[in-house]
Amino acid sequence: MKGNIMMKYSLLIIGLVFVITATSYSQGLSIGPQIGYQRAQDADEGKLMGGAALRLKLSPALGGEASVNYREEGYDDNGVFVRSWPVQVTGLLYPVPVLYGAIGAGWYNSTLDYDQNKPRYSGVEDETTQKFGWHFGGGIEVPPFSNTKLTADVRYVFLDYDFDQVPGSGDLTSDFYMITAGLQFGF
Repeated sequence: MKGNIMMKYSLLIIGLVFVITATSYSQGLSIGPQIGYQRAQDADEGKLMGGAALRLKLSPALGGEASVNYREEGYDDNGVFVRSWPVQVTGLLYPVPVLYGAIGAGWYNSTLDYDQNKPRYSGVEDETTQKFGWHFGGGIEVPPFSNTKLTADVRYVFLDYDFDQVPGSGDLTSDFYMITAGLQFGF
């Protein structure tokens, strides 16, 4: 009896692996560069960012993306300069073939550099932190050639840097939006 149940579970797992693998293969895996613009609410100005993304389309309506970018921004007249390497994992929902909604999470390895020449930051030590954040947004994915996709999206990221070392900075908001465009090459 136990052997029969184990056989059924084994066949079910093998079947699921086959379906997922076949679907992944038929839909395709793609990788490519992306460039974007991002701006935090209280940052001094917006900045360009660059990186790469890996996408996997699991079905016509469902996909996923893993991306790594580099971004930097200044706060309080560049008194605090933040360099960040966001690693994001995003679920992509396609209501129609070229439009998608995006929701996911990210790990943000960030270095906060304080300008020691400004009295407000004298004695405040630079620090490197790891933060976890959430994001949502939407975009388009257009295939101009058989194994190439142009992508563009807008995402809003909820990320709260801790500027507690700096007196009077408790009201700084580091949530940001990012606009990206990319080129994906399928294989």
